[in-house]
Amino acid sequence: MPRYLLVHRHEPHECGSAFAAWKGFPSPLRHRATIGSCLNGGHRIWWLVEVADEVEAMTELPRFVAERTEAIEVADVVVP
Repeated sequence: MPRYLLVHRHEPHECGSAFAAWKGFPSPLRHRATIGSCLNGGHRIWWLVEVADEVEAMTELPRFVAERTEAIEVADVVVP
């Protein structure tokens, strides 16, 4: 199954909206830990998902979050 790195970016004043958007939104990403940079001033959040395609990846996000997210297909690589 393909893997996508979801790279979400929002403005500092949008933090509250980015987190509130999840309320009541059914998603396998809810209530799971991920990494983000809001507390350090970066205002980005990343998720790694295994889904069939980019469209399916974006459906796991509420609209406010999805509109500010890029889905990048990724794969394992070996660094020599």
